[in-house]
Amino acid sequence: MEIKLQLEKAAARYERELLESVVPFWEKHSIDRECGGYFNFLTRDGKVFDNEKSMWMQWRMVYMFATLYASEYRQDRWLELSRHGYEFLTQHGKDQHGNYYFSLNRKGEPMVAAYNIYSDCFAAMGAAALFKATGETKYRKEAELSMSHYLSRVDNPKGKWEKSMPGKPKRKTLGHYMMMANLGYVLNECLGTEQYEADIRRAADTVLDMFWNPELDLLFENVNLDGSVDLESCDGRHINPGHGLEAMWFLLQYARRTGDRRLAAKACYVVKSLLEFGWDPVHGGLFYFMDAKGLPHAELQWDMKLWWVHNEAILASLFAYEASRDSNFLDWFQRLDEWTWRRFPDPEHGEWYAYLNRHGEPTHTLKGGRWKCFFHLPRCLLFGTRLMRGSEMK
Repeated sequence: MEIKLQLEKAAARYERELLESVVPFWEKHSIDRECGGYFNFLTRDGKVFDNEKSMWMQWRMVYMFATLYASEYRQDRWLELSRHGYEFLTQHGKDQHGNYYFSLNRKGEPMVAAYNIYSDCFAAMGAAALFKATGETKYRKEAELSMSHYLSRVDNPKGKWEKSMPGKPKRKTLGHYMMMANLGYVLNECLGTEQYEADIRRAADTVLDMFWNPELDLLFENVNLDGSVDLESCDGRHINPGHGLEAMWFLLQYARRTGDRRLAAKACYVVKSLLEFGWDPVHGGLFYFMDAKGLPHAELQWDMKLWWVHNEAILASLFAYEASRDSNFLDWFQRLDEWTWRRFPDPEHGEWYAYLNRHGEPTHTLKGGRWKCFFHLPRCLLFGTRLMRGSEMK
């Protein structure tokens, strides 16, 4: 009973933050009524400081507004805001081969070429969420088309835009496969199909058989094509705790739907290992990047504490607790929740800071930028509320 009351109290806080702080901030400040789409670059109090429209961020917002519309909190305006982004992006966003550009200017003219497959990834997610919300065929077709582009490029993601020369080792990257797993799950759920079941399973097997190294108890970000690790390079030793934890809750969500206990058990073990490895024992919170051997990291921001990393860690701990009933994951949730909520929310202007130093102090006051938008945080608040209120959690 005590756990149930604690989770209900936390769920109420997550719900309140979603509906009274985060959603209103983006509704008020991010909608470009003149040119279409959304403003991504927002200051602490919501002023626009750049007009570039990043395709990842734009499509993520289409997805999030459509998902909220289809949720228990349904508001008609959220469907309108999702359609608003969709129309702008499908009208202006594709190159001659049907791939989505990386970014557009405010009017919708291309700024950066379609070198990155995550543009197609998030287009598929956004369109699929709109189909679930409306049942309109055009959204289904767009979701399936964008997914086909993503799958066709996943093994050679940059294609003609690849800058690497023969001397650079060829790698597989975790993000491409973790997103394949999530994309397949989202499309199956939103489109009411099992069309992408094999893609989810392929992605799950790749993540756990190639990127997870049981000898070192680490989930690597980059591995050689045969799944071996390169411990002689910064790239090969690179660990991204947030990515790993996000990947694991994707797999736990899939395991819950399929009843795959073996997959769930392995994912829970990886969650535990990543939380223990990634936690800062001095100042708390999760490191952004880490080195598998504890050597200097090439990225100078390695010890920063980022909003999305903690959002994904919270969800991973809740999914792992749901799957295992292991109180250790509930303890991790409470530790993450306490650390995160003391430092990221902005009580004066709403929404959350994105970037903290190792001590947990904001280094930037922006609320939206090239890598932050209306996505990780509202998804965490929405899914976290549901998990804590679900019958499995009590």
